[in-house]
Amino acid sequence: MQLARTARAEDLTEPTTPAHDAGEAATLAQWQQRLREYRQPDARSATWQLVTTIGSYVGAWVAMYFALAVSWWLAVPLAVLAGGVMVRVFILFHDCGHGSFFASRRANDFWGVVTGWLTLTPYQQWRSDHAVHHGAASDLDRRGVGDIWTMTVQEYHDATPWRRLCYRLSRSPIVMFGVAPFVLFLVMQRVARRDATASERASVLWTNVAVAATAVGLALAFGIVPYLILQAIVLLVAGAAGIGLFYLQHQFEDAYWERGAQWDYTAAALQGSSFLRLPRVLQWFSGNIGFHHIHHLSPRIPNYHLQRCHESEPAFRAVRPLTLREMVRALNLRLWHEPTRKLVSFREAKRLRGARAAG
Repeated sequence: MQLARTARAEDLTEPTTPAHDAGEAATLAQWQQRLREYRQPDARSATWQLVTTIGSYVGAWVAMYFALAVSWWLAVPLAVLAGGVMVRVFILFHDCGHGSFFASRRANDFWGVVTGWLTLTPYQQWRSDHAVHHGAASDLDRRGVGDIWTMTVQEYHDATPWRRLCYRLSRSPIVMFGVAPFVLFLVMQRVARRDATASERASVLWTNVAVAATAVGLALAFGIVPYLILQAIVLLVAGAAGIGLFYLQHQFEDAYWERGAQWDYTAAALQGSSFLRLPRVLQWFSGNIGFHHIHHLSPRIPNYHLQRCHESEPAFRAVRPLTLREMVRALNLRLWHEPTRKLVSFREAKRLRGARAAG
């Protein structure tokens, strides 16, 4: 649910949002200089990731084909595995959209289209929306594009009953992790925005053609019903994991949110983007995206350099990570309370409003 579209960018490279004073601009410039080493793409690392990741994803589908001849008990776990690998394919797609995966723009665009086909996501349109997200993340006055619908406590209480119901439904685990993956992949990614450019509309069209052709081919190979079941599992796992990661990257108790006049890019990156401390295996599937504070500070750093960058900078190591327990708790936080500058649950929002009324 989007409130408004505020901007669009053709390319997502370095942050270009102007700071509010010369001191802030110097701070951001200093960070970019300090991180310059890590922004250099490495063709060997990128190629290895492509081979192992796409190879694993295709291999999982091949294994599912042969597993069906033996038992669904073998095929279903492989579909779950494919869903996990699809998340990693999306991270490679994401890096291509930032122009960070390869040094060559042509290579980034080519592999962005390929990985977009595998993840059912039109490259050009997604890249444009994601650019807006990076330029406005944690800005309360520029919500609504490429982010998760977030309301303040005051906005929620001032909203109509219907709007409050829609917001509660959109934040419920069943909708967020059970319904939203299918809506995202099968509906939203299949349609061009009304204000889409010609290249973005072409991206949507040709992605849809490629996705449809792949679906037909796999349905003929697997059988229509087995294919639909396995594809649904893959999309559910990948979508739920991806939405969960994206939610936790900016939705946690002490996150940074600020009104436009006070909003600062560097603070939004280091305080408004989380550091998810994940087990090694989950770090692999999520393509190091848990180092999200670094990614928002300098989106031109490819995923394969993020951990080394984190370990080399004392300021990054000082960022308190979210543990798995805190991640689970954060999923219950729904509304931003401006007076206390914290994300709170619906129950806490009700208590705060009651206390305010009594006071």
